Amino acid sequence: MSLWNIVSHMPPEEFSGLFTEFPRSLRCLLADWLENQPWEFINGSDAFCTSMAGGMLSAMLEKLRSAASSDGQQCQILQQVNSIENAYRRDPLRLVAVLKVILEGEKAAVLKRDCHLPLSFHRQQEELKFSLGLQRLQHRVREIQVLRDGPSASLQLNVQDPQLKPEAKPPESELPTLILEAVKELEAAKQQVLKRIQIWKRQQQLAGNGALFEENLAPLQKRCESLVEVYFQLHQQVMAASAELGAELLPRLLERFNEVLSSLVKSSFLVEKQPPQVLKTQTKFQASVRFLLGPQLLKTSTKPYMVRADMVTEKQARELALSAYSNALSESTGEIMHNVVALETNPTSGTCCANFKNVLLKKIKRCERKGSESVTEEKCAVLFSTTVALTPSKLSVHLQVLSLPIVVIVHGNQDNNAKATVLWDNAFSEIDRVPFVVAERVPWEKMCDTLNLKFMAEVQTTKGLLKEHYFFLAQKIFNDHSASFEDFQSRSVSWAQFNKEILPGRGFTFWQWFDGVLDLTKRCLKSYWSDRLIIGFISKQYVCKLLSTEPDGTFLLRFSDSEIGGVTIAHVIRGKDGSSQVENIQPFSAKDLSIRSLGDRIRDLGQLRNLYPNTPKDQAFGSHYNKEQTGKDGRGYVSTAIKMTVESERDQQPQSAAGGTPEAPQAQMFSLPVLQPELHPESLQSVLGPIGPAAPFCPQPVPTGYPTGESNINMMVPDSLGSSFPSTSPMLSPSLVMDPVLPRCQDLAFRNPLPFMPNQYITGEASQLLSGGPSPEPQDEEMPELAPFTSMVDPPLQSSPRMPPSMDMPPSSDFDQFLQEVSLEGPTLCPPFTPPLQRSGYPSPNASCWGLGESRWDDSVRPGHA
Repeated sequence: MSLWNIVSHMPPEEFSGLFTEFPRSLRCLLADWLENQPWEFINGSDAFCTSMAGGMLSAMLEKLRSAASSDGQQCQILQQVNSIENAYRRDPLRLVAVLKVILEGEKAAVLKRDCHLPLSFHRQQEELKFSLGLQRLQHRVREIQVLRDGPSASLQLNVQDPQLKPEAKPPESELPTLILEAVKELEAAKQQVLKRIQIWKRQQQLAGNGALFEENLAPLQKRCESLVEVYFQLHQQVMAASAELGAELLPRLLERFNEVLSSLVKSSFLVEKQPPQVLKTQTKFQASVRFLLGPQLLKTSTKPYMVRADMVTEKQARELALSAYSNALSESTGEIMHNVVALETNPTSGTCCANFKNVLLKKIKRCERKGSESVTEEKCAVLFSTTVALTPSKLSVHLQVLSLPIVVIVHGNQDNNAKATVLWDNAFSEIDRVPFVVAERVPWEKMCDTLNLKFMAEVQTTKGLLKEHYFFLAQKIFNDHSASFEDFQSRSVSWAQFNKEILPGRGFTFWQWFDGVLDLTKRCLKSYWSDRLIIGFISKQYVCKLLSTEPDGTFLLRFSDSEIGGVTIAHVIRGKDGSSQVENIQPFSAKDLSIRSLGDRIRDLGQLRNLYPNTPKDQAFGSHYNKEQTGKDGRGYVSTAIKMTVESERDQQPQSAAGGTPEAPQAQMFSLPVLQPELHPESLQSVLGPIGPAAPFCPQPVPTGYPTGESNINMMVPDSLGSSFPSTSPMLSPSLVMDPVLPRCQDLAFRNPLPFMPNQYITGEASQLLSGGPSPEPQDEEMPELAPFTSMVDPPLQSSPRMPPSMDMPPSSDFDQFLQEVSLEGPTLCPPFTPPLQRSGYPSPNASCWGLGESRWDDSVRPGHA
């Protein structure tokens, strides 16, 4: 964004005092063009400044006349243009001063309102400053040539630059002074180029945290080549004037020339593509280096130069920096395969690069660590080096450049902490630092900017963190819930607080928790976050405060504070006494959401009605619902769907006064047999014997591959296919006759009522029972026909003893009396079911469709087949 884009939207009254000598209407017509001219950098009244001011006045008048032709008030604008021309044609430097005041006033107004100027404006001004300095330097070279060669050179000068007025030839005694001024301006231009290279390197490092980065090196290469071209021109003039300079001044000038060229050459050797900053051993990676001055200085080379890549420690990098990268590396700290590549020049693109495509770090030698420093805090780098001979002087130069800091890991579980080291170094290192020194404590405000930058880059969203999010993060990292937002802004955060100290009451650091949120949002919640459906960074206590006054069914989404990489739903329910309660559903991980998306889970829960504050959930999440399949697929299979339900604490029975487990209605374990007509009461002893506790029989526990009676995730068959199925399965509707030798099961694992499966037990001794467990995966083959069952009638009984088939049925009155005796005196067939106690504050969504008692999804267990 340009400066004018901001100024044009500000009240005109703020700039009324600036346009006394220059009409505001003309300023509006000039718009961006005015700030794209080097008015600010024309200082002085010499011939160069005067000629530049005159040229800019002519360009401005032409621009205004062109704009006036398309404006409705053409006559008035042309009158103002003529007035400007008459006022400043004889003194263009006065126009420069007037426009300087206008631009300075506009900048001051923007700074007062926004506290900063647009970054693009700064870049443009820097480009203008260098361009004007380079023009001035070229003018100096021509002046030296005029001084040496006389009138013929002066004529040539006027042909090259018609804006310059011919001046009287200065005396030859001024030649050394003019050359010294030119060399000084050359060194100043060199410093500008080096500073721009350092800025590019710093922007490349910040890009590792997600910052925007203009990685195109073509403008920087053009700047280097232009300066080197002027360097050779000035060097040629100095060598031609060696006699006038004397034996004392000439060596000093040549030394300064060599230092300028050496600095430009060494600084133009850059790492264009950085190796991974978290690098795992035995893993291939790529990198590339580029020599900006290569096409200009190495074009006469008969054979390519070779670039070598070596791993260096922080200590070695520091020693190389102190020697200005002039010393050769004594020993590599790691073994790198395929680490020598040719430096090749591409005439088409005009680049000189060495591309490392299949580099592999085979092993690393660890150095001694400082204090409590861990392996993932140890920083190293890749050193790229080569030796080249420059033309036309054939000067040999040793080029070296370090990559950004690298943390080498040997296992994937080190990745999280290694990323923390890289993030901190990228964010808070300084330009031209000693490798790899970085502050141990930084302002919290800068940390907020870093976290926001990383979050937006990782999630790939334009919606960043908000002020409320920063407040929650500050409370978490400082473990302070009493300070205000303004108090946190004045604090500083240490590296230890960021990723060394475990958060109170947790088993992880701040960064480990935040990185888990990043990964979850990137993988499963990007669209929800971008639509601002997730508040996310908010404490459980503040959620209760927000929702306490909201109607039943209001909910919001937040990231779990106690688990890494979890998102939970907090919602309002009403207790039996009418009081408002806020419940938090057990957090969903990325694995959970890959099984059923967050939007579909919210659609499943009927108790969720409005997204906080008052948006209907279908309106908020409707675009995130997945279309559910109905009917049969292409292979003729009936489609199914997983539905999620949540068992809230208020839906469970209250515990007894004695502190016992909640009572549950008695339920039968299996579908009970129907008594046959020949059953007699005196035959019951054969049944009660096996049922009694004297010889208990407990089958093996049912694996989690089978659905349980308490499963709260239902496998649904589409309603549209309901007519295709009988209301009751012919295999399960008749109550089956049970073998009399089967003893009663008293294992608590089997107090949960299950439907009886016909093939689960067979008639015979207990040793002949089929073992429990999931059956083999069924094949697509026909089922063998089952023998027809004996005709039975289902009595409306909830619980009845198991009878052998040979028992006779007593008369109706005797049978009723028998049942009463059994219910009053005999042991119950199935004790009350006790639901498992929740171990956390979250109501369990029982996300495992086939799990037993677990509340998390687990796709590692193959669904059982009933």
